[in-house]
Amino acid sequence: MAPFISSFLLPLLFLFAFFSLSCYSKQSHKVYIVYLGEHGGSYAAEEIQEGHHALLYSVKNSEEEARQSMLYSYKNSINGFAALLSDEEADILSAREEVIWAYPSERRWAPHTTRSWEFITGYEGIKDQRGFGFEESDWLPSKTNHGKDVIVGMLDSGIWPESKSFNDEGLGPVPARWRGICQQEHSFKSSSCNRKIIGARYYLKSYEAYYGSLNTSYAYRSPRDHDGHGTHTSSTVAGRTVLNVSALGGFAYGTVSGGAPLARLAVYKVCWPIPGPNPNIENTCFEADMLAAIDDAIGDGVDVLSISIGSVGNPENFTNDGIAVGALHAAKREIVVVCSAGNSGPKPGTVSNLAPWMITVGASSIDRVFTAEIRLGNGMILTGQTVTPYQLKGKAYPLIYAGDAAIAGTQANLTGQCLPNSLSPDKVKGKIVVCFRGAGLRAEKGQEVKRAGGAAIILGNPAANGDEVPVDAHVLPGAGVSANDAIKILTYINTSGNPTASLGQARTVVDVRPSPSMAQFSSRGPNVLEPNILKPDITGPGLNILAAWSESSSPTKLNSDKRRVKYNIISGTSMSCPHVSATAVLLKSIYPHWSSSAIRSAMMTTATINNAQGGPLMNGDGTIGGPFDYGSGHVRPIHAADPGLVYEASYQDYLLFMCASAGVQMDFYYPCPKNPPQPYSLNYPSIAVSRLNGTVSVVRTVTNVANASARYQVLIVSPDGVSVQISPRELKFKDVGEKKSFKLVLKDRGSVMRGNGTYVTGSYTWSDGVHFVRSPIVVSFG
Repeated sequence: MAPFISSFLLPLLFLFAFFSLSCYSKQSHKVYIVYLGEHGGSYAAEEIQEGHHALLYSVKNSEEEARQSMLYSYKNSINGFAALLSDEEADILSAREEVIWAYPSERRWAPHTTRSWEFITGYEGIKDQRGFGFEESDWLPSKTNHGKDVIVGMLDSGIWPESKSFNDEGLGPVPARWRGICQQEHSFKSSSCNRKIIGARYYLKSYEAYYGSLNTSYAYRSPRDHDGHGTHTSSTVAGRTVLNVSALGGFAYGTVSGGAPLARLAVYKVCWPIPGPNPNIENTCFEADMLAAIDDAIGDGVDVLSISIGSVGNPENFTNDGIAVGALHAAKREIVVVCSAGNSGPKPGTVSNLAPWMITVGASSIDRVFTAEIRLGNGMILTGQTVTPYQLKGKAYPLIYAGDAAIAGTQANLTGQCLPNSLSPDKVKGKIVVCFRGAGLRAEKGQEVKRAGGAAIILGNPAANGDEVPVDAHVLPGAGVSANDAIKILTYINTSGNPTASLGQARTVVDVRPSPSMAQFSSRGPNVLEPNILKPDITGPGLNILAAWSESSSPTKLNSDKRRVKYNIISGTSMSCPHVSATAVLLKSIYPHWSSSAIRSAMMTTATINNAQGGPLMNGDGTIGGPFDYGSGHVRPIHAADPGLVYEASYQDYLLFMCASAGVQMDFYYPCPKNPPQPYSLNYPSIAVSRLNGTVSVVRTVTNVANASARYQVLIVSPDGVSVQISPRELKFKDVGEKKSFKLVLKDRGSVMRGNGTYVTGSYTWSDGVHFVRSPIVVSFG
């Protein structure tokens, strides 16, 4: 049976309802996504919706109940719907021939720039000699056209349209191919959209089915951003050039710009506050809402989708991942989908957004820090980091470790964490308090020190975070310090009868070396769903990034913090994702007819595994990074604009991958073959082979996108204990667009100690002397 249910089937479905209702039992209902695959044929939206209602009616008591239960009818590219169902009703639907699967709509966490773009291009050897940022005309080759008229869709917490970063001065008419809308409601008017923000929608039906009606005292029932996260990511991708910008009274002063300042923005608000004492500290996003947004974005005509949203724990499979399902449909339309890797590092196997048809982005640092001198009473001087605008008087203050000031009853393992209501005012008042990261939120630790009457906070890194210090706009004077410096401060406190310290004034320092390094919070591989696909794919700036902010939100997002800022500095893979999204926009502007996989390949194969000084890309704890940390390496937009060769994969290739990896037919029109190719056979720009035992052959195909006549030779760096042979070792091209295939034979040489989690890495690089097309190789042993 075709996956579309037309209205002529209604009578049959009504009859079926009597039989299904006989086994229907009342139980708690929740939002399920019922997935029917791809739309077949040409049907009007009303016909599609009626077909969905008919299918839903087959498990409901009445047509009215079916219509009330329906939340979304996906009808642009995705064929399916979201509805309130009991588990039993969902099981009945899952058994229907036309239903591929039905699964619950899960919650996902959403919160997973003056200098960052200047750093990326400077990293590639292009320096701005003025020292005050850059203009829209001088930082990228003119052929990128700064993303002009490319449409990027943002799935996030909305947008603050009044920010100068979203002005439309000098922009031409909205592209004629745009089919979206500007949804007007609750402080969001038609004038909130312009020639920059060309569309805006919001989605919260699944959220409200779970939490009840939205509390509009701390969120806008509209595309307007109360949180700040969506405004920050949107301006990082496509914010206009704005002069003389700084954050929190002078930090990171310069000219701010998104990576593609002439691109158009389409906003899809899918993330909402979690009810509680500090509802905007964390937002949550439901899969049914996100799937509706992706479906609309496809129908609206976006070119790139930027999704800084990660899962709450990894999904059990790709089919239970709403972002992955939506992104597959986007990939069919050659829409580039870029997603954040998550903020659960450095623990291995934590990376999210694992499907090969999306680009998964880790986070790294740039060459800027915000330093504040910490002078201990014994004369030792340490360097902290902060964007806190408050200053202590220029004198020494008593210094105390939070663990020595905990109130009675505090858990022993949490005594140094400065969690809410954990500090004794009698012991803390007027002192600088040393707290440690770990449990709880960093900004809340400063709030607790202030509540207890402390004068300032020094926030120490745990060992796992090493020298990487994310900065905070604390509600009192304070600074963060590295793990080593935190130990030095504790040692001083424990060996001094009267420990004291002073905090100097904070300042912005640039050209810090070596940089970049991988952020410790950035989620790491391997890919827990499919270890034969390397994730993350790439890394970009995500530590201490400045961008636009919602003026409804404080810089800390704490309810007690009444400050309001136009620009804010925050960290996360949510910040690195839009850097890669913008790079995809620029490539789409140069090569409008390139496939989404070609754009992904161009970025991955031209990424670098070195820092700006030529040394290896390091982790924040001082260890040398590898493919599970940064994927193919750090993004280089200018190099990506001329990759030489690209690896392409089609929608059908992804369907075959799903047949092999998940054993699932994703589309009624493309049945799985009996013996689909192995998952590592997908024509991906990196190679991962899991549980190598003996010999494995892998075929890859590259497309020439540079010179009409070219000759590439290969350089192989074999992983330890693995022999890698490539044939042919030379590829000759006569035309642009010509394709050539080659075979890699990986053989286990048996010389590496075996064990769970044993991975070895290498690479191979095709070069014609001008282009260097590098692919990482990751192997584990069986």
